[in-house]
Amino acid sequence: MTAAELAPLLTQYRAALEAQIAMLEHLRELAGRERERTQGHEPASLLTDVIDERDQLMATLVGLESDLMPIRQTLARSREQLAHLAEYTDVVELHRRALELVNDVVRNDERSRIALRDAELARRTAADALERSESTLAAYRRVVVPAASAATLLNRKG
Repeated sequence: MTAAELAPLLTQYRAALEAQIAMLEHLRELAGRERERTQGHEPASLLTDVIDERDQLMATLVGLESDLMPIRQTLARSREQLAHLAEYTDVVELHRRALELVNDVVRNDERSRIALRDAELARRTAADALERSESTLAAYRRVVVPAASAATLLNRKG
C-alpha cells in the first residue's frame, strides 16, 4: 500500500486511539474511586457500582481493541512509509499516552488489591480477637458464676 492509501487508515486509527484514551481516562478515574472506596470502608454497594461500570467500560475497550487489530497490523507493516507523516508522529504520541494511562490504572489496581488484602487481614484479626475474647469470657463466667446445680447442692447441705 502507498502512503496515500494508508493515510485514511491512519486517520481512522487516530480517532480510535483518541476514543480509547478517553475511555482509559475514565477507567483511571474509576480505578481511583474504587481504591478510595476500598480504603474508606464504604458500603459494598458503592464499590459494586464502580466495579460494574468498570466491567462495562472494559468490555467496550476490548471490543474496540479487537476491531483495531487489523488496522494496527497494517500500519505496523507500513511503518517506514508513514514515519515522515505528521499524523503518524501524533499517533505514536497518542499510543504512548494510552500506555501511560494503562500503567496508571494498573498501579491503582495494585493499590486497591493491597487495600482489600489489608482490610481482609484486619477483619480476620478482629474476628479472631473477638473469638478469643468470647472464649475467655465464657471461661471467666464459669469460674465466677457457679453453676445453678452447684449452688443448689451447697444450699441443701449448708
